[in-house]
Amino acid sequence: MSVTITVRVRPRAGRTNVEAGPDSTLLVRVRAAPEGGRATAEAAAAIAASMGVPPSAVRLRTGARSRVKIFDVEGVSSEALAIWLEHL
Repeated sequence: MSVTITVRVRPRAGRTNVEAGPDSTLLVRVRAAPEGGRATAEAAAAIAASMGVPPSAVRLRTGARSRVKIFDVEGVSSEALAIWLEHL
């Protein structure tokens, strides 16, 4: 079981944070600069920590060079995702 989530990443934030964003997306603020994939890697790690899954369970599907990214998250059902989103 896996879910797909759409994320908007805001690099160079004061702290790393995952929150609900507009239009059924997540807003992930990361401290890393958008250079060499560091912001994407930090966003994936933040999503994993927030969802309680190992970092290896979060895989980038599209958007490596974009602020809007799509991640696949293994080991999470759509019901668990809905509950998690309600608590953001």
